[in-house]
Amino acid sequence: MTAVKQSDVNKAAWDACDTFRGTIDPAAYKDYILVFLFWKFLSDLWADERKAAEAQYDGDSERVARRLSRFRFQIPEGASFHDLYPNRNADNIGEQVNVALEAIEQANIAKLEGVLSETDYNSRNNLGETADRNRRIKDLFDNFARPALDFSPSRFGGEDNAEDVIGETYIYLISRFASDAGKKAGEFFTPRKVSELLVRLADPQPGNKILDPACGSSTLLVRAAEYVAGVEGKDHASEADAQVFGQEATNQTQALARMNMFLHGLDNARIEWGDTLTNPKFVNGDALMRFDRVIANPPFSLKKWGHEVAGDDRFNRYHRGVPPKSRGDYAFISHMVESAKPREGRVAVIAPHGVLFRGGAEGKIRQALIEENLLDGVVGLPAQLFPSTGIPVCMVIFDRAREEGGAREDADDVFFIDASREFVPGKKQNELSKDHLNKIVDTWRAREDVERYASLVTREQIAENGYNLNIPRYVDTFEPEEEIDIAAVQAEIEELEKKLAETRKKMNGYLKELGVL
Repeated sequence: MTAVKQSDVNKAAWDACDTFRGTIDPAAYKDYILVFLFWKFLSDLWADERKAAEAQYDGDSERVARRLSRFRFQIPEGASFHDLYPNRNADNIGEQVNVALEAIEQANIAKLEGVLSETDYNSRNNLGETADRNRRIKDLFDNFARPALDFSPSRFGGEDNAEDVIGETYIYLISRFASDAGKKAGEFFTPRKVSELLVRLADPQPGNKILDPACGSSTLLVRAAEYVAGVEGKDHASEADAQVFGQEATNQTQALARMNMFLHGLDNARIEWGDTLTNPKFVNGDALMRFDRVIANPPFSLKKWGHEVAGDDRFNRYHRGVPPKSRGDYAFISHMVESAKPREGRVAVIAPHGVLFRGGAEGKIRQALIEENLLDGVVGLPAQLFPSTGIPVCMVIFDRAREEGGAREDADDVFFIDASREFVPGKKQNELSKDHLNKIVDTWRAREDVERYASLVTREQIAENGYNLNIPRYVDTFEPEEEIDIAAVQAEIEELEKKLAETRKKMNGYLKELGVL
């Protein structure tokens, strides 16, 4: 069996976007591409499973059907990609695709409800009039029928390997769409290395329940599951002994998240649609569900976050204070802290630097979190790490094991890391390398001062600074300039002037010989 290169699969999938590129905005066509990719993956897995069942039972249709009925998902007769491929030239091909996707969704309602049927392949508004629409859908069929986009497990040496490839292809496409979409990308994508770093700082463990209350396309949750699998010595996220939960405010984006979970073998992940701040889904009556780890890259400084109803919040999330109307950063932080298990849960959040020093209502909330001994540390990161913003960001870590009764209740310090100067420059955005990640994580775990990089600070010092967490107050990155030897510089100047005088003398001699002077 010839090894399949991930890069070849990624390229073939990205080339499929040529069907829409230049005629439809990436924010619109990404859903059509990703749903088609998902459909093709399901169809290839189903075809491979049917082939294996027929070989095992020597074509006994009843026994084949019984084995297929126990598969992790079902594809009704006539609803697979391969069933419709011969019809790709039909005048109503968009309608046929819609019917097939709806049938698959209904056959797997518990796992795929609302995931496939929301994308309309018969949409005149998005795909054009009939002739253009039919041509584009035919092109999609032809592109996804290429050998490079055959996701049959037998081609990859097993279903786990196929999931690894399709999962990485899916995230690759999301990252490319995010790069093209610019500021619109913040709603669904967190760069890979940033995701990995946040997860490593959160340090989820086997058996943990992990929540991302602003999950976007769920890349953070995928990385968390992969991390736990690695802790357990396993190869795949789907083998991880961890439960993942996510909530996303945008309907189409939560569909992307659920597809992402399924493609990585995380079929039991629970992804909900709704506004976390005004309509949290993970609740037990009038109380929030509690989690071992809460991780997120929420929208930065969201303006319309629900300030008008926060004062009557039935979950009492804003008992430290209601965040300002125009910035929802501390609304997300408050929700995340209250969603972590008392005396043991950990929270890791990506935020703009303003959360570290802004005053008013935010300053009061920040002070309360520090006085409750919940803040564990702050990591400052470089600018331009995200396609959606060029500002530098930080990661803020809270640990409820530090509160009274927790295993770390005696902790009385906050750890600061300034990693803002360490990055790999890029054309559109900067990146963190593996070495950068390892340095940050190793420093975090050692929890010791590192000159011009990290500092362990007492809460008393922070209180003296008015509960301002601005990193330069605690990590001095100033590098003194090299002392200048004035006498040596003067001697060098005199020597240069002497050489200049000699050169001028020679030039004048040459000019006289030429009769110019």
